Amino acid sequence: MINLETPKRFRGLVEQAHGIAVNVFRPISRKYDLAEHEYPKELDLLAAIIDGVNDGGGAASASQLQKDDKSSSEEASGSATKNGGNLATVLSMMELCWGDVGLALTIPRQGLGNAAVAAVGTPEQKAKYGKRWISMAITEPNAGSDSAAIRTSARLEGDEWVLNGEKIFVTAGARSDAVVVWATLDASLGRSAIKSFLVPKGSPGLKVARLDHKLGIRASDTATLLLEDCRVPKENILGSAEIDTSKSFAGAMKTFDNTRPVVAAMACGVARAAVERAREILEQAQAVRGNNRSPWLGSHAEAELCRLEAEVDVARLLTLKSAWMADNRVPNSVEASMAKAKAGRVCTEVTLRCVELCGAAAYAETDLLEKWARDAKILDIFEGTQQIQLLVVARRLLGKSSGELR
Repeated sequence: MINLETPKRFRGLVEQAHGIAVNVFRPISRKYDLAEHEYPKELDLLAAIIDGVNDGGGAASASQLQKDDKSSSEEASGSATKNGGNLATVLSMMELCWGDVGLALTIPRQGLGNAAVAAVGTPEQKAKYGKRWISMAITEPNAGSDSAAIRTSARLEGDEWVLNGEKIFVTAGARSDAVVVWATLDASLGRSAIKSFLVPKGSPGLKVARLDHKLGIRASDTATLLLEDCRVPKENILGSAEIDTSKSFAGAMKTFDNTRPVVAAMACGVARAAVERAREILEQAQAVRGNNRSPWLGSHAEAELCRLEAEVDVARLLTLKSAWMADNRVPNSVEASMAKAKAGRVCTEVTLRCVELCGAAAYAETDLLEKWARDAKILDIFEGTQQIQLLVVARRLLGKSSGELR
């Protein structure tokens, strides 16, 4: 069963991630928030360190996010539980995003596309693209939360796939070395025809159309990509090219069972940072008296901080559970969506409430609380909005299909 304490083998990793947040991210956080689209060169050394530790098998990264379905023989054998790459990545991401979520999203070779290759890529694809920076292109102008509405097309011509379409809100879309593009083999078949394709930068027909200006996570570039008769080798499809209407696009969606807990972890990190900073500000103003006093005997601000801390703890525990299940090859789609929905909502509420509690001290650009309140909202939106997560949970619990419950 899950142990709620940080596993001993990951404590060093968590301490290192916190050290990066304190010594690397926080000092440059405001700089790259103001200098949107300027690449943070300070991250190159950090990426090289992560690569080196990964080669030694000791780091947590997007390439470590893997999950296989548990077989009946494994269930019968009662094999020991394990803490693996999913839990390690979640724990380290909480610390990194306590520092700065935009910078965490900008670490080279840690893109969502890397997680997709790790989840469903072939051994050959993992070997070829494992050390590249891979972004993920899903959203389209007319296909946001409903991935089944994707209209970017893919057709096979000889030994090449030809892709046509437009992708928006692609995180690290300009900086990455390759992109995992979601496209349909036959739009009339809906979800079942959705497949994902590895598209290296420089591929004929792939163009970065623009970079977007955003409310938050400004250190992370967000791009619009155009694919005009973009050609990639036949072997660049992730998974099978066969259209199986009984399985829908489960292979493509499998990525999210691994990555939604990571986004939930990002939200937990930002929310925790906001609560801790709010407590510091209010203690300095003598509006609260610290943790050695019962909040119910103190001010309203004290009681409110305790409530916010409890909400962050709930989101954190849901996140740890969903990652632990993935490590132990237990189906976690419901738990991953629960964690994402809860953490995203908590992060948005907590950061805004902390700004309210601290007033002018938190509203100006002189304090990072203002920035965290702006960063928070995206964590409730990307990787599937809160409303979509609740739909996923409801469908699973009620045994309903997407057509039956909308």
